Amino acid sequence: MITIHLKYEIDADKLEDFEEYGRRWVLLVNRFGGTHHGYFLPSEGDSDIAFALFSFPSLATYEQYRMDSMSDPECQEAFALARETRCIKRYERRFLRPLDGVPQPTVSG
Repeated sequence: MITIHLKYEIDADKLEDFEEYGRRWVLLVNRFGGTHHGYFLPSEGDSDIAFALFSFPSLATYEQYRMDSMSDPECQEAFALARETRCIKRYERRFLRPLDGVPQPTVSG
């Protein structure tokens, strides 16, 4: 499994536009076979930083999603929303993997 961590610098005055962008991508990532873990918006502290996390079963399936999203009309509309509203100033993308081999607690009952 591969998890993608996105850190966004957003325009705080365009938070509603960014929220709409996020709502669209949660549905799109899930439609393309990923698992979206959500968008995390400013609350306390920095008012212009947001995060998103989503996972795909493998790097190969993520790469297929990236290629397919370039020709998907709904993805193109989401890209256009961000471009036209300028709600995103910049973003950083990181690829993470889960720590394997961690013992899970047992539930007795």
